[in-house]
Amino acid sequence: MPQSDNYNEVSILLVEDDDIDAQGMKRAFKKMRILNPMTRVQNGFEALEALKSDSVPKPRIVLLDLHMPKMNGLEFLEHIRNDDSLEDTVVFVLTTSKSEEDMTAAYKQNIAGYIVKTELDTSFQQLVNLLTSYWRVIELPKN
Repeated sequence: MPQSDNYNEVSILLVEDDDIDAQGMKRAFKKMRILNPMTRVQNGFEALEALKSDSVPKPRIVLLDLHMPKMNGLEFLEHIRNDDSLEDTVVFVLTTSKSEEDMTAAYKQNIAGYIVKTELDTSFQQLVNLLTSYWRVIELPKN
């Protein structure tokens, strides 16, 4: 797969408490030879820490589960949208929830997309294809 400069630079923060789903995502990226740096954390608190410490360099995309212990995805979204240094973070919600309430609440926090895990095939390759197409055609802020 040819890669543009923008494509090569994008870092991924996977915020997922389920080990099986996290491994599935990592396998799908590896299988499709997507070598972008990926950091995995297990809840919203860890995600905030990773973003604030710049351990996930910009440009970056966050893949966010909603239902997690300690700080759930919606609480995480509220925190980053109210933080001047994080408010422009690109976030895709990746969840099992088909709840209209969850979806509406997430979109009110300016997410880039809401993806229901059960609608994807078991290898997550559809999601990987979507993300690679996305970051190939858009420009992400580097600062």
